[in-house]
Amino acid sequence: MSALPRRTALGTAVAATIMGVEFPPAKAEATGTPVGLWRTFDDHTGKERGTVRIWDDRGALYGAIVSVRDPAEASKVCLPCRDDRKDQPVIGLNIIRGLKKDGDSWSGGEILDPETGNVYRCSMRLADDGKKLVVRGYIGFALIGRSQTWLRTG
Repeated sequence: MSALPRRTALGTAVAATIMGVEFPPAKAEATGTPVGLWRTFDDHTGKERGTVRIWDDRGALYGAIVSVRDPAEASKVCLPCRDDRKDQPVIGLNIIRGLKKDGDSWSGGEILDPETGNVYRCSMRLADDGKKLVVRGYIGFALIGRSQTWLRTG
């Protein structure tokens, strides 16, 4: 790179900083991770069920229910849960725990089905340029399980 283009880029960055202009993050940074809000859907009806927030805590992904579509569900607690989530409110319930980056996917953690209280091994991967998240819950081997596709929101 010659000195002229480098100085021009630096000058543009300095001018933008002085003027208070912020550049949006690169698309790869914005969609290269499951961190964020995701709309979930009922397997049988295809209707929207609610929203899950996924966050990173020291290199592992976690997720909690932040809203539900059906107002009657909003006040429910996880009666069938058999661990520390038993009797916890569905809103705020941690359903994803401990997934770690594994190539182009995240795995090694678990996902809770709050309707049954069952905990499954979990893997997930981004699809459609980060707009979709394919979440797979399984017992034992990933071949024997169920996948859902969640849509990025927000």
